[in-house]
Amino acid sequence: MGTRLYVGNLSFNSSESDLAGLFSQIGKVVNCNLISDKFTGKSRGFAFVEMSSQDEANKAIEQLNGTDFQGRALTVNEAKPREERPSGGGFGGGGFRDRDDRGNRSEGGFREPRGPRSF
Repeated sequence: MGTRLYVGNLSFNSSESDLAGLFSQIGKVVNCNLISDKFTGKSRGFAFVEMSSQDEANKAIEQLNGTDFQGRALTVNEAKPREERPSGGGFGGGGFRDRDDRGNRSEGGFREPRGPRSF
């Protein structure tokens, strides 16, 4: 179990100093990181708080999980390791698969060749 805690359901008006002040009542806060939207700069409603010891982290979970902070019931638990996400923009694939890189129809494509049309 780590000393880094996830703190969720925060008020969008909460600040890092407010959060650090709350957790410092339990023990020594090593780091407090309020997550904000990269485009608007507004809070996303959750943060990560790192405590100085495992005992302090456990104590913070026990005492603060479910308690009211700035009008909202906090969610406090151990932070999970960040999952690796694939890089890049995506948007791959699709298009005409029966054509080569020059736009010519290739042999054995998905579509049957059309014969002459009769009206």
